Amino acid sequence: MKNNSKATKHTGIFKHKEDRWPVTIILMLTLLDFVLYFTLENTTLLIGYYLLMIIPKGVICAWNHHHQHLFTFRSDALNRGLEFFYALHTGVTTNLWRLHHVLGHHVNFLDQEKDESRWQRKDGSKMGVIGYTLEVAVTAYPRGYSVGKRFPKQLKPFMTYLAPTFLIVALLVWFNPVAGFFLFALPMITSLLFTAYVTYDHHSGLSTENEFEASYNNLNRVFNFLTGNLGYHTAHHHRQGVHWSKLPALHATIADKIPEHLYMRSLFSHR
Repeated sequence: MKNNSKATKHTGIFKHKEDRWPVTIILMLTLLDFVLYFTLENTTLLIGYYLLMIIPKGVICAWNHHHQHLFTFRSDALNRGLEFFYALHTGVTTNLWRLHHVLGHHVNFLDQEKDESRWQRKDGSKMGVIGYTLEVAVTAYPRGYSVGKRFPKQLKPFMTYLAPTFLIVALLVWFNPVAGFFLFALPMITSLLFTAYVTYDHHSGLSTENEFEASYNNLNRVFNFLTGNLGYHTAHHHRQGVHWSKLPALHATIADKIPEHLYMRSLFSHR
């Protein structure tokens, strides 16, 4: 049984076989973006496609998040390539979430004076969702860099790939301004804001030192299918190194420790 378990985690170039379909779909969407970039000249259609893809690209942010916790491929080169494509969809470049989220938020989410995604104002009051969204999005890169100063090995890839990523995006916009803007530049901004917006519901209003009472959990099946079980949020914080596919099983072991009012089942919100 032990050998079979290991075999399920190491299939080909992927560390976990469960990542094959999500990554394939995301790369196909990337290919579609580039096909449209080189072939579509109708501004109205480009705007329509941008609007249509706001939610799908927002969902991709969840998979970028999973990748920052546990790299998808065995190969560093493939991981860096995937991160570039993730950045085009999400506005989050190599290692930003590893610094801001993995080494920042997950360490400090119980301390609102330090939390990189803090929902509490300095006076102790709860931010509104708009204020939280803007603050977390605008400060994402500075806060990520600040965390990185304590983790130079993680900061180096962030700094190495930051400028080339934005340079390529700038060249895409320069070469084909309208398509480059609506297919790449604007979605990056929108998705970063979308990411901040949806994370407001993860912890806001839960001021506690008990990790089992500090997160809302969304048990909606569709939500967890689309986001890779991100709704099992207490389990994710309990053991952030667990692969997304194993979160339901981990949740089952701690479910009795989570207060009933922290269980939600709606698709679009935890509240």
